[in-house]
Amino acid sequence: MKRSPPALRSASRLPTPLALAVLAVLAATPAAAPAQAQQVVKPPVAQLWMDVATHVMPGMPAMPAMPGGMGGMFGGGGAGGGNVFGNARGMTPGRYVDIALHTQRKPAGTEGTQTVPQGTGLAPSLPLLPPRTERSSTPGDREPHEMERPRGRILLYWGCGEEVRPGQPRVLDFSKSKIEEWGTFMQGRAPRERGAVARAGNAVWPNDKDRRNFGTDASLTGDHAVTGDGVPAGLKFAIAQANDFMPAIDLAQEGALTGAVRLSWSTVANAQAYFLNAMSGSESADGGAEMVLWSSSELPDPGMSLIDFASPANVAQWLKERVLLAPTVTRCAIPKGIFAKAEGGMLRMIAYGPELNLTHPPRPTDVKIPWEPEWAVRVRTKSTAMSMLGMESMSGGGSGRRGRTGAAAPAGAGSATAAAPRPDCPPPGDPSAQAGAEVGGAAIGGGLGRTLGSAVGGLLGAMGGKPEAPKAAPPGDCPR
Repeated sequence: MKRSPPALRSASRLPTPLALAVLAVLAATPAAAPAQAQQVVKPPVAQLWMDVATHVMPGMPAMPAMPGGMGGMFGGGGAGGGNVFGNARGMTPGRYVDIALHTQRKPAGTEGTQTVPQGTGLAPSLPLLPPRTERSSTPGDREPHEMERPRGRILLYWGCGEEVRPGQPRVLDFSKSKIEEWGTFMQGRAPRERGAVARAGNAVWPNDKDRRNFGTDASLTGDHAVTGDGVPAGLKFAIAQANDFMPAIDLAQEGALTGAVRLSWSTVANAQAYFLNAMSGSESADGGAEMVLWSSSELPDPGMSLIDFASPANVAQWLKERVLLAPTVTRCAIPKGIFAKAEGGMLRMIAYGPELNLTHPPRPTDVKIPWEPEWAVRVRTKSTAMSMLGMESMSGGGSGRRGRTGAAAPAGAGSATAAAPRPDCPPPGDPSAQAGAEVGGAAIGGGLGRTLGSAVGGLLGAMGGKPEAPKAAPPGDCPR
């Protein structure tokens, strides 16, 4: 005779209401669902990265790339003149693209060619070459030395507003803090590396064969194609206007450093979010360094790593956390007097742009079908601005018409009727007048050299000496 399941036999011996309740629970319990099939996903045979950047120094005249000067100071770097790989990650004024190609069929590296539209000004093509590798120094190459504990402190402020908020600043005093506190004090959010990198196995542009620069009106919009040994046939894609070079940031400052500094800018087309930070250095009475940091974040994040490309997921998360400013925001104030003692200071801003991700062939909707892409392309965009802290400037990132004190230029200054020479201006046509950005950069670097070198360098175990006093930049309203 067929026996009933144990649970039902037990329930049949219970009082009727309770037996019915047990049966109801058993009936409502769903059967175990079958395991969800996992789609097999393989990395693309070839991957192309393009990091697209627009850099400007508001208040300074436009000038060619300076890979050996400002580029080296702020991340572009490189000797020999012309464009260099890494300028898209630095802040040298201009338009830059770092390109990197990798193919699994040539893991040690390959050579390729990328055809580009006429609008780039660099058509018909760009050569992609393996990066030059140089021997890096090792600890054995240097003389051992004992680090002297630095004197001084770092003050961290955050948030937009004309008054210092309660609970600020956070202070790191080198003479009192433990060594392990130095690193944690400067920790903040940072995007994960997912773009163009000049590493072994990649082919990059610009390179030793081609160091050409993009013009100020260059455009990447149009059809692109990549060929090379080990590169799948048909690596072709188009860049639309949304993923082209972003407009330059039109950043203006108003107010002396002894008070609140009001920052404003025009909306940047296609910007997803904004972020600003500033830093300055000064010397205390005992000869120690004092460094002041400020960021536009609503959380205490110095943002030292945020002036960089960031993924859409990062931007969305940091907007939610109020670390970044919404794309509708066009104003922010630095609290009153926090940079009053600055002997040199730097203000930086970034507008995060859209990201384009293309893959061929597209991912199959049927999870049973493996996805084996032939190629993938990632195009990242950003626009940045950098200027001397406290330098008031006109719009458009062009030549400044106000001095550092914020006084407006006299009526008619620099006009055709103001022909009398000014002792504080270089003669019209003088190369120094045309290289205002370089002079301004020297002022920034010189002003920050010792104080930032003492503070940050102390964290790294490298204490620097006091540099020669920099030459001041000529007033922005000088005739040219």
